[in-house]
Amino acid sequence: MARLDFISTPIEGLKLVQRKPIRDARGYFGRFYCAEELENAGLDSRIAQINQSFSTTRGTVRGMHFQMPPHAENKFVSCTRGEIFDVAIDLRKGSPTFLHWHGEVLSAENQRSLFIPQGFAHGFQTLTDDCELLYLVSAAYAPDAEGGVNAQDPRVAIDWPLPITEMSDKDRAAPLLASDYVGIDVETST
Repeated sequence: MARLDFISTPIEGLKLVQRKPIRDARGYFGRFYCAEELENAGLDSRIAQINQSFSTTRGTVRGMHFQMPPHAENKFVSCTRGEIFDVAIDLRKGSPTFLHWHGEVLSAENQRSLFIPQGFAHGFQTLTDDCELLYLVSAAYAPDAEGGVNAQDPRVAIDWPLPITEMSDKDRAAPLLASDYVGIDVETST
């Protein structure tokens, strides 16, 4: 019996994943991740790292981050405490949705995750205090391949649900996209 539902978003390859826990008087038991179900849905199930993020203050923005080929990564992002607005920007060269963004509310309560394929920038805003996230990623972090898009880039125009209260100096200094930016060639990724 499938314990994960894969829901298409307006951007090809970006999937909302609905976990379906079994509930009873004690609480619930659920499948957080299943390689077989991801593969059956046509998604890459490799996991090279599991990363954890904790943010204390409502309105905090982290992102928009990505890894350049050949270290590009798929991400399976889940909020295990609190509630976030999770965002992915399509940076894939030649994509019909190039520079489009999509956001979803993820929370411990709604049991949702976002599968973000290679070629996307990712970030989020905390909608509550004390938010914890887990990122299952398909490639090890490579500092020399790290890239970022400014979370307030007017060319992308993310509609953050709250005023931004906190952001790292590094994320604030992330560049705006140049007018001639053509995107990431994900075909060169491993």
